[in-house]
Amino acid sequence: MMTLAALGLLVSLAVALPVWALSLPLRDASLADRIWSLLIAAPVLAYAWASAPDPRSMLMLALLLAWAVRLAVYIGLRNRGHGEDRRYRAMRERHGPGFGFKSLYLVFGLQAVLAWIVGWPVLAALAHPAPLAALDIAGALIAAAGLAVEALADAQLARFRRGQRSEGAVMDRGLWAWSRHPNYFGEACVWWGLGLMALSAGGWAAAWSLASPVMMTVLLLKVSGVVLLEQDIAERRPAYRDYAARTSAFIPWPPRRGGQRAS
Repeated sequence: MMTLAALGLLVSLAVALPVWALSLPLRDASLADRIWSLLIAAPVLAYAWASAPDPRSMLMLALLLAWAVRLAVYIGLRNRGHGEDRRYRAMRERHGPGFGFKSLYLVFGLQAVLAWIVGWPVLAALAHPAPLAALDIAGALIAAAGLAVEALADAQLARFRRGQRSEGAVMDRGLWAWSRHPNYFGEACVWWGLGLMALSAGGWAAAWSLASPVMMTVLLLKVSGVVLLEQDIAERRPAYRDYAARTSAFIPWPPRRGGQRAS
């Protein structure tokens, strides 16, 4: 398994390195976002190529690839023609002229390592082949439901952005009426579902692979997701304060009464 793990890390880094080189003349470190799902999927495909996947691993691989392809297409279309994302522009300003080289390890290298960790549930399942069990069905259903929620939330947000709306309007329709970040909730469900399937394969011997859903949940809630996106959004869109007061931040939940709907 250590050999497979090392192979996966090398594959993830090998994908990240040329994209980092491309980002230098383009001055666009947010290319890392476009390849995020590929950084996760590529090592997992390498694991499957170098081993003999059982039905559980093949099911996990199918779910992961469906997630990766959808997200890559969505982010690619969303970011097309918009240049470097403002989060990366802020990083570029903070780090000065040397940011191009620093982004090799601050952005691309770091994301390659994190993506490698995210794929650990499939690695654990491959290391512990066993017949499918009830926990696999539960995990697969959770992952599939998470994928559906994430896709629907992204589609609803994309439609909102394309439509006519007043300046400073806040998306508070559909799934977004129940959660301020339903796409992130769906994302977390994908990895917890795959984590359960890894546990079904190896029991406590595979518990180390839960570092994947734990890490993803922390990133989504505390690092690159909810906290980062909401740190200044109320200043840019005052209606967001009312929306936040009545709407769950993460887990979908009926909105609290009171407050005006944002138009």
